[in-house]
Amino acid sequence: MIRRAIHRVRRWYHRVGRVDAELVRRSGHLPASRFDVFIRRLGRTADHSKLWFAIAGVLVVRKGATRRAGLRGLAAIGGASFSASLVGKRLFPRRRPAAELLPVPRRMTRRPTSSSFPSGHSASAFAFASAVAMEHRGVAAVVLPLAATVGYSRVHTGVHWPSDVAAGAAIGVGAAYATRHWWPHGAGLPEQREPVVDAPELPGGEGLAVVVNPSSGSDSVDPTPEVLAMWPKADVIRLDPGVDVVAVLEERIGDYRALGAAGGDGTVTCVADVAVRHGLPLVVVPAGTLDHFARDLGVEGPVDTADATQVGSAVRVDVAEVLVESAGEPERLRFVNTASLGGYPDMVRLREKIEARRPKWLAAAIAMIRVLRRAQPVPILLDGSRKLVWMLFVGNGSYEPKGFGAARRPTMASGLLDVRYLRADIPYSRARFVLAALTGTLQTSHVYKHFEAPETDIRILDGTRRIATDGEVGPPGGRFVFRSHPAALTVYRAAPTT
Repeated sequence: MIRRAIHRVRRWYHRVGRVDAELVRRSGHLPASRFDVFIRRLGRTADHSKLWFAIAGVLVVRKGATRRAGLRGLAAIGGASFSASLVGKRLFPRRRPAAELLPVPRRMTRRPTSSSFPSGHSASAFAFASAVAMEHRGVAAVVLPLAATVGYSRVHTGVHWPSDVAAGAAIGVGAAYATRHWWPHGAGLPEQREPVVDAPELPGGEGLAVVVNPSSGSDSVDPTPEVLAMWPKADVIRLDPGVDVVAVLEERIGDYRALGAAGGDGTVTCVADVAVRHGLPLVVVPAGTLDHFARDLGVEGPVDTADATQVGSAVRVDVAEVLVESAGEPERLRFVNTASLGGYPDMVRLREKIEARRPKWLAAAIAMIRVLRRAQPVPILLDGSRKLVWMLFVGNGSYEPKGFGAARRPTMASGLLDVRYLRADIPYSRARFVLAALTGTLQTSHVYKHFEAPETDIRILDGTRRIATDGEVGPPGGRFVFRSHPAALTVYRAAPTT
């Protein structure tokens, strides 16, 4: 039985080898043309993934799906390069095609000396292109043909067999899909199951006040011109230094039929709080770095919201609230995304310092590593049960996936809080957390706990701690009572197409 299997594998291997040789010969018989020069230059450009790094650098400059495409592409390249070069080539040594199979002008002047199987260039190319396709079809329409050309260039210049390229492409596609294990893909989200309601029609922005944060986002592009282009009749209130936008809104609230926020999640939370208190609908213009609320709502840009305001299309979404109790008067804070205790507020403060010389996403990663390394465990009573935690996360709504890297909400009207925390009462909990996060096994790890409930009560047992809501550091407290307020906020959003 085993001998038969080995014999079949050998027959298949020799058959593939004959097909490879025939295809390389046919490629070698192609007439000389300017394409030969182009294909050699393209191959050199793709050495060490330089071509894909350059494209990713262009993509990450633009926010939204374009930036996510570039970042996912880089992550996929890392996995593909490791699999092809450090694993595949060492496990499957194979000679490269003989130089004599190709005419002299087509041959590479410096032929690689590593194993021919699989093609590392093809692995990186198809990893990047496949990952980009998951996030942005428009960019993929350009990148996918380029990746295929890079793959063929390895055969055209005689440094790889066609089966090497096919295997590399398969590895690349697999590496791209593997990124979903750590970074879930947002396809199909949100499900748009929020209650649909009518809202005031705002032709040209009449009766609309928009709070604009000119310094939102890593690009620091002022969204004011874009807002005025969409709503020329709107009252624009800029969030400049020294301007109390809440006081301005409260003073003029009787003149408005809707409020808007053009900025990041912090700006949205600030305006949403006023909107909830006065029962006004909210217009969201994503202009921040991550724009979690707008993304989960299904709003990609101002055009989406502008269309909804013209016809009065809106939905009802949940808003969460935390009552912060300390020695003074209790304080109520609303949040539309997340709140955190423990190391996260420290990370926010450190991130803000690092942002002066680093991009926001990189500053956040550096800050988290530093804070987790020197963090002190926090003893708490969680709904009456004693816990020792490194940090605690409370989400407005049910987040996916069920790990500590919460990414998306399928619906923003679940009526639940998403509570997650990292235990600090077991040995090597931080190291185990990092290992579980890297291997995608956090959901089954003993250091991670998760539950959902409409409210939760947390008491700090060793003094007070600061809370962070939607990325902003809030006041210190000794007790925090979190509650979900279902369908408390009306937000403009175009009706889903059928």
